[in-house]
Amino acid sequence: MATQQLEKEYYVHVYEMGPDGRVNLHSLFNYMQDIASEHAVILGYGRDDLLKQNHFWVLSRMYARLTSWPSWNETIIVSTWPSGVDKLFAMRNYELMYKDGRKIGSASSSWLIIDRTTKRIQRPDEFLQKYNRENQYVASSIRNPEKLQESSENGQYSPLFRVKINDLDINLHTNNVNYIKWVTDTYGLNFILNHRACSAEINYLAEAIFGDEIAIRTSSDEADGRYFNHSVIRKSDKKEICRVRIEWEEPEIKQI
Repeated sequence: MATQQLEKEYYVHVYEMGPDGRVNLHSLFNYMQDIASEHAVILGYGRDDLLKQNHFWVLSRMYARLTSWPSWNETIIVSTWPSGVDKLFAMRNYELMYKDGRKIGSASSSWLIIDRTTKRIQRPDEFLQKYNRENQYVASSIRNPEKLQESSENGQYSPLFRVKINDLDINLHTNNVNYIKWVTDTYGLNFILNHRACSAEINYLAEAIFGDEIAIRTSSDEADGRYFNHSVIRKSDKKEICRVRIEWEEPEIKQI
């Protein structure tokens, strides 16, 4: 039987650090995207396996909670496992730890299977029987990602920018992780130096392709000022292509 849970080490390189000296948020999401892809191949449901059936994976939603932020030279152990089917979503969970067992964070993700020709969503239980059996045996410490509200129409808009070559993935669409980069780039340097993301949730609504002009609309949560809601909007049709919600906190300063 194929391995139901995969564990992999990731070394924090200097180019994966932010200006605060800690691993940046999009690098953590990159680790999880990488291990999810590798594990799907091991289980027989990788990109090439689905293409044989004229289907492909689409990441629809993701939610992560973080309690610690590794720095340069530290090693992160990421584990992942499929965690069943929720209606049309194939679910996958993650845990991130230090080598000594201390927890860094947890995450959950919702994936869709799309037909390449019709672009219609396929029911995952027709193709991923393993998701309904042994793969659910590992409990998760985090909720499933949810549908996010869009940012306020009165929110602040970023300057327009275009989707560039280095934003694209193998399918010529914007790489999932780059939406996190775009959003965090809208914050001021002083804010980033004095705050750390303790949760991040993302909904992917449509595709951004090369040359699209993009603006990001940001609003703070009236009920809790730690949360910021972001809408990634395409200029040509004013379509909202992604929603991101980030919770920030001020790190504790240790007394000497």
